[in-house]
Formats: sequence, structure tokens, C-alpha cells
Amino acid sequence: MPQCPALLVAAPASGQGKTTVAAALARLHVRQGRRVRVFKCGPDFLDPQIHALASSQPCENLDFRMCGEADAAWRLARAAATADLILVEGVMGLHDGEPSATTLAQRLGLPILLVLDADAMAGSFGAVAWGLKHYRDGAPISHVLANRVGSAYHAQLCQDTLPGDIAWLGHLPRDAAAALPERHLGLLPAAEIADLDARIERIADLLAATEAANLPPIVEFTAVAAPSFPPLLANQTIAVARDAAFCFLYPANLECLEAMGATLRFFSPLADTTLPPCDAIWLPGGYPELHGAALAANRPMAAALAAHVAADKPLLAECGGMMACFSSLEDVGGITHSLFNLLPGTVRMQPKLAGLGMLRAELPEGRLTGHTFHYSTTKTPLEPICAAVKLNGRGSEAIYRRQRLTASYMHFYFPSNPEAAARLFLPSLTRATLDSCSSH
Repeated sequence: MPQCPALLVAAPASGQGKTTVAAALARLHVRQGRRVRVFKCGPDFLDPQIHALASSQPCENLDFRMCGEADAAWRLARAAATADLILVEGVMGLHDGEPSATTLAQRLGLPILLVLDADAMAGSFGAVAWGLKHYRDGAPISHVLANRVGSAYHAQLCQDTLPGDIAWLGHLPRDAAAALPERHLGLLPAAEIADLDARIERIADLLAATEAANLPPIVEFTAVAAPSFPPLLANQTIAVARDAAFCFLYPANLECLEAMGATLRFFSPLADTTLPPCDAIWLPGGYPELHGAALAANRPMAAALAAHVAADKPLLAECGGMMACFSSLEDVGGITHSLFNLLPGTVRMQPKLAGLGMLRAELPEGRLTGHTFHYSTTKTPLEPICAAVKLNGRGSEAIYRRQRLTASYMHFYFPSNPEAAARLFLPSLTRATLDSCSSH
């Protein structure tokens, strides 16, 4: 079985500093000449961008509901075969969600580094750590790091409260300059934080003086057979939007398309006036609402996309990608922008969350899982071809289709069903042809 030192970085709640700590840990060990792979629990696009910068390696997602436990185990084992350190950042609080970060750590055999905000506590520090470790069936917390500590004396007070079964890793001081900026979907994308590298370096310098500079315990990862990727997309070129407005891309999705034979060509709907030569287009999610004026001004791109759809070529538009496909978008300031006009209707931004949850879609191409997270609503005369249903049964998201354009607020996880994902990008083919392709 592949072996590698590993930790799952978790916290009692969101906002405790686990993303900052995980990224700084990765950078610290990279500076020591180690190969570091970072993973993120949950369907997150923003934290992985920061971890990819910190580690100089892609950051993949682990989520039993969206990805499946076998997918998570395979990706970790694959990383363990070549990495010197694996870090997994948890999601929300340690015991939040189902399955929680605790459940992932238990099933995947990962020890937990608890990042605990000590800003307003001292004597209660150990009690909180002990309670999180022994709550319900227990959590495999091996180490704790005190964050936002006021002084060396404050750190000592916290350390002295720890039970014997939790090791003190060290502390970080209060440092507003190192905090990562946020907006409505969470942290800012890595490309928008001008001094992100300096912030990561700043925290890595502080961690270098703690036990965090040492490698954590070695973990044995279960060897899992690699998934099968049928060559359904051989000789197909997919144009993938990637810029400040369309930046929500799972590395696993890109890998899945390429593993099925696709050639990927990246383009910017913000800056480019033409499409690269392609058989299909993917408009992933992102922040079109922040770039409404620029998208509205790029009429040549709108015309190129319209010609692509009119030629009956496939186009997949997810969340922000779908928003850009409607006729217009009204931002939070009440300003309306004309967008690509590939779908009739309007999109309106709002300060209140409009959709959140894990989804399962029964498409004509097959079942796919994924998630939704958006602050906008749509108004359209289109009738959906189907609905992506929340796994908890509490709501759904419409999936629209016009010719070969498929659009939804759902972010699809392609490895959940590679064949179904491939069919979204293929020209119209008969079932017999598809079955013939998948058998090779």
C-alpha cells in the first residue's frame, strides 16, 4: 500500500483560519524541497486555487456525496505514490455536514490537525479541543495549532490546557495582514489577491519556528484501482472558457476530459473576440456578474458563440456560464448588461443566497452528480428538460436545453459518470454509436 505523511486540517467552524494554515503548511514544506499535494473536502473552487499556488500542484476535491468514497481513496493513493506530504483541508466545522470532515478522516485514515482560534480564550482552549476529539464516536485529532494568539504567554496558557492525547503543534499570532479577503461565494479567487504569495510566505515563515516544520505521521493509503475512462472524446477539441469571469474548474474534470481523448483549448470570453477551432464548448462557473460591462461589450464573442450553437455544436454552460448565456443580467447595483443572448430570459443578482446543495441529475446522457451555489435567480420562458435534484430532497435546479446547448446552475463532477459527461460534448450520435465507442 502507498505510504505518505498526511494530515487533515480542520477547525471547529468556518473562519478559524484552516485555509490559510493549510496553504502556509504546503508552502513551508515545498520550501524544504518536499513534494506536497493538497486536497480540499467539499465542492469548493476557491480554496483549491490558493492551495495550487501554495504547493505548485493541482488541488483536487474529495467529497463522498459528489465524488464517491472510491474516487477519494484512489486520488489520495495516487498522490501518496509520489508525494512527500499530503494535506487535506476540511470543510466548515469539524463535525458539520454529512459526511463531515471527521467522517472523511475516519474512513480515509487521516490524522487531524485542529486549527483553533484562541483569540478570545485561554483556559477553555483544551476543553474545546478535548470536546471536539471525543464528541460522539470521536475524531482522530492528533495535533492542535492555536491561531490568532495575542502573545507568547497567551500561547503558553493555551498549551497548558491540552489533554495528553493531543499534541501542541505551535501557534500563530494575530496578523490581519495575512488574512485572506472574501466576497459572497467565499474567499477571493487566487488571481484576484495581488499579494497572495506574500501572505502565504508570511505565515510559512511563522510556521517554520514551530513543530509544523516537521513531517506528520505516515499514513498507509488503501490501493484502489484506477477508474476507467472510455475514449469517447478521441479526436474531439473542446474550447474551455478560463478567465476572471469563468474560473470554477475542477482539475478532475479537466483530467477526465483529457483521459477520454479530448484536446482542450482555453479561451477568454472577456478578452478574446474569436473562439479557438473546436467541436464543443464548455462555459464553467465564475463571476460574470462582476464583469457584466466587459462581457456586454464583447459582441464578437457573443456572435461566435451564437454561430457555434446555430451550427448545432455542443455547448455546456454551468452556473456562471449559464448566467452569461441569457439575454441580460442585472447586477446588485441594479445595472442591466446585455450578455450572450443564447437563451431567452434574464438573470438578477441578489444579496441573499438563492441556491446551495449537492445535486443528482438524470440527464438524457446519463446520471451525473455535482452541486449548486449561487446568489442569482433567472426568469425565462424556457421549459427545463429535467431537474437536478438535491440529495437531501429539499429542492432542485432546472436544466435547460436549446439545440445542443445544455445549461444549468449545477456544477457537474464529470468523474461521477465519464460517459455521461462525454455525451454532453459529443455531436449528435445514436445510442448504438455511443455504445460502440464505449466498448473500445
